[in-house]
Amino acid sequence: MNSAISIHANGGEPAALTAARLDAGQQELAARIQHALRGDGSVEALPGLLLHRSSAPGEPLHSVYDPRFCVIAQGSKEVFLGSEHYLYDAARYLIVTADLPIVSHVLEASPACPYLSLSLKLDPALVSSVMMEAGNAALQQRASVRAVNVSALDADLLDAVVRLVRLVDAPAEARFMAPLITRELVYRLLHGEQRDRLRYIAVQNGHVHHIARAIEWFRREFDQPLPIERVAQELGMSVSSFHHHFKAATAMSPLQFQKRLRLQEARRLMVGEALDATSAAYRVGYSDASHFSREYKSLFGAPPMRDVQRLREAALTADISH
Repeated sequence: MNSAISIHANGGEPAALTAARLDAGQQELAARIQHALRGDGSVEALPGLLLHRSSAPGEPLHSVYDPRFCVIAQGSKEVFLGSEHYLYDAARYLIVTADLPIVSHVLEASPACPYLSLSLKLDPALVSSVMMEAGNAALQQRASVRAVNVSALDADLLDAVVRLVRLVDAPAEARFMAPLITRELVYRLLHGEQRDRLRYIAVQNGHVHHIARAIEWFRREFDQPLPIERVAQELGMSVSSFHHHFKAATAMSPLQFQKRLRLQEARRLMVGEALDATSAAYRVGYSDASHFSREYKSLFGAPPMRDVQRLREAALTADISH
């Protein structure tokens, strides 16, 4: 063997072979997503597995991400969590470990080279099961861990992703094989750069678990006054400690988090249920319509009805183009 060949740090594989595997995997993944999605949009191709396609960058998308593992096959995307900014593409994967209001924006996409990606739901029970079977002890320290981040995608992880997506065209095999490959993906993630973040999904006594419980409450009761003192007390934390760890995990204060949820729901009500701005404001917990309008414009860049009209016109244009 030529001694000049560089060696990959994982498993001693030659770097050239690793690069070739990554390139082949990304090409196959892109081809399979394009085959499954002939037009722009998203589809749940297998339980918990969403495929996405976009032929244009488009506007920033406001949505709530549940715990997910996300991979891009073609194109790139930026994700905003509060004041934090993350950029990822085909060379990096993204993990979200709590239900978070996130702003995402496709950066690279065109009809000839569309943005193609997938996201796989991370079930806390599955993460816990794989962690125990693999002998990975839960972290004992109660350090704060941000609930979203990106890391380099290695060839072994990509290989498992490709094998999972192949099952979209083999439904008979998918019923048996998809759960096995999903377990493999979780196992590999638990041994990757984001292992500490992923393990916190299964930790029952860490701060991130407490914050996840608070997030669940905020999502369910987003239209109600925010009882910070009561929530902190129920979690066994002081108010200052709760604020600190909540912001460490979500990049937002509890109040900013609630505001983001309210405004996103108001936007959905106006677009999807044709509510006027005042009705939507009261529905999501605002008592002052002018205050709602100011905060809505600050988040979405335009007053409520102008923003809704813009969204409807964009949707109509997309329907006509297809």
